[in-house]
Amino acid sequence: MQLGLIGLGKMGGNMAERLRRADHEVIGYDRAPSKRDVDSLPALVEALSAPRVVWVMVPSGEPTRATVRELGELLSPGDVVVDGGNSKFTDDQVHADELAPKGIGYVDAGVSGGVWGLENGYALMVGGSKEDVAKVQPVFDALKPPAPEDESGEPLPGAGFVHAGPVGAGHFSKMVHNGIEYAMMQAYGEGYELLAAVDLVEDVPGVIASWTQGTVIRSWLLDLLVRALQEDPDLDQITGYAEDSGEGRWTVEQAIEHAVPMPAISASLFARFGSRQDDSPTMKAVAALRNQFGGHAVHAIRAQEAEEPA
Repeated sequence: MQLGLIGLGKMGGNMAERLRRADHEVIGYDRAPSKRDVDSLPALVEALSAPRVVWVMVPSGEPTRATVRELGELLSPGDVVVDGGNSKFTDDQVHADELAPKGIGYVDAGVSGGVWGLENGYALMVGGSKEDVAKVQPVFDALKPPAPEDESGEPLPGAGFVHAGPVGAGHFSKMVHNGIEYAMMQAYGEGYELLAAVDLVEDVPGVIASWTQGTVIRSWLLDLLVRALQEDPDLDQITGYAEDSGEGRWTVEQAIEHAVPMPAISASLFARFGSRQDDSPTMKAVAALRNQFGGHAVHAIRAQEAEEPA
């Protein structure tokens, strides 16, 4: 089928290439002239045959909102907009409500796979009506990973793709997926730190690599940690600063709203906040309190030497 794709960065560009390898026609627009096939959104819409499917792959928030609004003025009844970025699920419901009076369908697609998706495929969690999802299904089929097979060689259903529910369900599912990812990465990081902190273990990268086969904690994330340690065994080239892209915060917010206990995911989110503090105000207060009630030593900022209380 034919697809308009807006945003040809690392993810969008690789998705376009994977679709073209599957013989789909992709007409791409990006702000960077070197990447795009057309030079404007009106030109993109003009180049597509009705009914059109336009996939938006730009940063979440206002860039996505502005793009969807403009498409709402350019597209026709029967066309479909797909948001494949990391938008908040509540934005999806607003977009669908804005487009529905114009007869334009809306599908939200949570996409996982990162820079490896070109070769391995992308896991897809989508929300929208059955009719709108069906219009995009050939694209989903080309993007998703090959289905694993059962013992008889038949493909297992459901792997790599799910129509999760109505509009918003796709990005809600991806939000929870990313919250789980936060906690998994935090656990691997803490395990790495403990192994590296003791003299007893002499081959920390080797221990972690040994976990990739036959253990209950093996995963693709673990494989990527092994790869990172092969490139930089002591992680000397990386600072301990970890951003959060929004989904972890939204997951915790929803957990609070629905009274779902989420101690592991919440702790992993707060650990990322802590990674950005060179000199934690919280720990300053803790050190001051220990000094006040117990006379414990504190460390001076300038001298970096322990000062005993007078």
